[in-house]
Amino acid sequence: MKSGIKLFFYHLRKNKVGFAGFIVLLALIFMSYILPYFVPLDMETRVNEIFKPPSWKHPLGTDFQGRDILNQIIHGGKDVMNVAFMAGLISTAIAVSLGAVSGFVGGKVDMVLTSIADIILTIPHFPLLAVLAAFIDFKSSVGLATLLGLLSWPGAMRSIRAQVLSLKERDFVEAARVLDLGTGHIVFKEIIPNMMNYIVMNMIFSMRSAVYSQVGLIILGFVPFTSTNWGVMIHYAWSRGAIFFKGSLMYLLAPIAMIALFQWSLVSFARALEGVFNPRLRGE
Repeated sequence: MKSGIKLFFYHLRKNKVGFAGFIVLLALIFMSYILPYFVPLDMETRVNEIFKPPSWKHPLGTDFQGRDILNQIIHGGKDVMNVAFMAGLISTAIAVSLGAVSGFVGGKVDMVLTSIADIILTIPHFPLLAVLAAFIDFKSSVGLATLLGLLSWPGAMRSIRAQVLSLKERDFVEAARVLDLGTGHIVFKEIIPNMMNYIVMNMIFSMRSAVYSQVGLIILGFVPFTSTNWGVMIHYAWSRGAIFFKGSLMYLLAPIAMIALFQWSLVSFARALEGVFNPRLRGE
């Protein structure tokens, strides 16, 4: 009989697109968290190499200060991924806790929690983030990730609530009620483990949304992060006129391609996880 990890990879490999996304995601994580220890960040200004086209010395060319673009790509993913992971974790934790309690307890508790979720859903998030960024100084990625997580849980919360409403009518929940195991045990020990696939996929999609929000804020100049962030690279490439210099288009396209690749890997991996966790989609 196969172990849990072997069984996981066995079903993951059956979805070729999802497995490819998983490999790409691992490669991006390696590039952003491990490779910078072996490739030092070079931010030295070289006036004689401004907006140079790709070459053997600079595979992706140089930026408006003559710095290597590939070097910035390697060091620029950490902030983007940190915000995505933290925002996804915060959003999912809130959505799971409130959605499970709302669906299981019902009554006035359900009415209050769903009303709060509906109110937050009616607020346009990106304009609100832009306004809040004018008053809040995001000195690190933690603050932005926390704000994104606090604003992006209502949609997932309603979905999880619907799942709980279905699961709480199952026989194993009724048995737990007969044994008087308590609401906390039933919700967090019986119901939530049975919808882990749904929770994991919601977290991945929350991460994807967080990437869009943070990059949009950075490009518009609302969030001043380090110059090695992919979003900051796009901001400087556009504001410094990279599109008007021959051979400098990679300064704009390279970070866009990395963000798109990260997004694709998340969505593909989520698609594969659905097949891993859902027995009906596994086939033979």
